[in-house]
Amino acid sequence: MSSASLTELDARYQFARDVAKAAASRALSWYQQRHQLVIEHKKNLQDVVSEADRNVEELVKHLINERFPEDAVLGEESGGETANARFIWVIDPIDGTSSFLNGLHNWCVSLAVVCENEPVIGVVCDPNHQETFHACRGKGAWVNDQRIHAHGAQRLDQGVLGLSSSNSQPIEPLTRFIGALLTQGGMFIRNGSGALMSAWAAAGRLIGYYEAHMNPWDGLPGIVLMREAGGITNDYLSHDGLQHGNPVLLANAVIYPQLKALLPAHQSL
Repeated sequence: MSSASLTELDARYQFARDVAKAAASRALSWYQQRHQLVIEHKKNLQDVVSEADRNVEELVKHLINERFPEDAVLGEESGGETANARFIWVIDPIDGTSSFLNGLHNWCVSLAVVCENEPVIGVVCDPNHQETFHACRGKGAWVNDQRIHAHGAQRLDQGVLGLSSSNSQPIEPLTRFIGALLTQGGMFIRNGSGALMSAWAAAGRLIGYYEAHMNPWDGLPGIVLMREAGGITNDYLSHDGLQHGNPVLLANAVIYPQLKALLPAHQSL
């Protein structure tokens, strides 16, 4: 466990919520004029970025650097130097950019804080539904001012699983996983924002969430949220996950091993 004091965590926890809300407000303004945005493709046609992403990330970085100049910031669009920093802020200004650009409400601002290789704060802000999911180590998980808990399902057919995959991952393992889930009577959704679906899982709206590879700015907030909501997760930061990403699997203590059993034998969690 990191050595972060309650005072250090409390200051960053409150500020993380404020920053996420400010970023979400800025992003929502861009969303309302999205038809004017210039869209660029990164690695493939599904991996897109716009002026809105960059503008919102610049805002978040500026606010954090102004308040906590000793902390490092790692952003999806601009990267960042994290060496020797005790606190690292990990941010995705708009998770679900494809949904954002196509007028779908399934996008959010995703933010986490890591201290000494432990994720300690997670925030997912959804401005379209006026919901901010937030959690801090030892303080529980919340949506706005309401406490949230992981789903109480005991079997895979007792709820809906959040699921996603990027084009960088092979298709066959995912299709086998889906087939095994459906065989057990399970259901799944994919909405274009892994961070948002993982927050829904922490809030008990989904029985869990799985993705074969997530970048840290999308994966870490849900890790903190689910742990504080009473569920369990894989060790996301193992094998240098902060730099390279990792799989994400999160659910309650009963559903987690059932989902893990459906994964390919070579899948390391």
